[in-house]
Amino acid sequence: MIQNWLIAFGAGAASALLVATVATGNAIALPLFYLAPLPILIVGLGWTHVAALTAASSAAVAIGVFFGLDLLLAYVAGVGLPAYVLSYLALMARQSQPDGPFEWFPIGRVVLAAAILGCLAVAALIPLVAGSVEGYQAALRTLFQAMLEENPGAGGAEMERLIDLLVVVMPPAAAVVTMVTQLGNLWLGAHAARLSGRLMRPWPDLATISVPRASTALLAGTLIAASLAGGFVGLLAELLSATLIMAFGFIGLATIHWITRGAAGRSLVIATVWIAALALGWPFAALALLGLVETLFGLRGRFRRGGPKGGPPAANDG
Repeated sequence: MIQNWLIAFGAGAASALLVATVATGNAIALPLFYLAPLPILIVGLGWTHVAALTAASSAAVAIGVFFGLDLLLAYVAGVGLPAYVLSYLALMARQSQPDGPFEWFPIGRVVLAAAILGCLAVAALIPLVAGSVEGYQAALRTLFQAMLEENPGAGGAEMERLIDLLVVVMPPAAAVVTMVTQLGNLWLGAHAARLSGRLMRPWPDLATISVPRASTALLAGTLIAASLAGGFVGLLAELLSATLIMAFGFIGLATIHWITRGAAGRSLVIATVWIAALALGWPFAALALLGLVETLFGLRGRFRRGGPKGGPPAANDG
């Protein structure tokens, strides 16, 4: 028991140090900051969710003591709380019978949870910047003006249009980055726990991940709310719309992985899709559309060759 507590506190210290690298201003600081959830996820997946909560709490206390309340709140909203929740959900399981197999929490719903957490993380940080959405947007505008005013080649009207675009795009982009960062660290943490022999759930077949059909209605609702509502409600709808689109993008990627199983040139197709999506960004919109179609109509059911032959169902099959 004492060893588990020491491991949890050590993970918290590692997470806090990764966040603290931002204060150095080095080029490597930002990538290290994005790895801050990783120690918490490793102890959460390899030990217990209590260890993850202990690690996140100790890291938050250390950051609050050394860097102040603002960074503490930013850490809790963007790093500690999402990492704890995702590790908790990933290890949730139930048994229909006392001696029956475990039914694990579906990975697709973990992705949905990451989408909601990414949205809430950015929304929770708005009060740290300004007391209203208008004040928040004004602060972003001031920041971008300060960043771009040193560019002598940009004209006044052109710069204003660029700033207007950045003010609109930045909050949803921040929510998506938070979501993807948490999921990437979850994948890395699960691999670390698996390699050490401590991962407590079977490794799922990620090509089978799916989300409930009701999530398509949720996306439609957030898009409508984003176009009609103003103020904080409208901004919150924009954030959730962006992260849900990314979630469907992951479903689209999983669909491509599934339907190309056993096909000639599969590695080339998958590599091209991943490189294009990561390098260009906009292909994720097409992947999200594919994910929506899969969720509504079940495209993978038409490609039976994608399933593993003679093996047990994936841990996240529902």
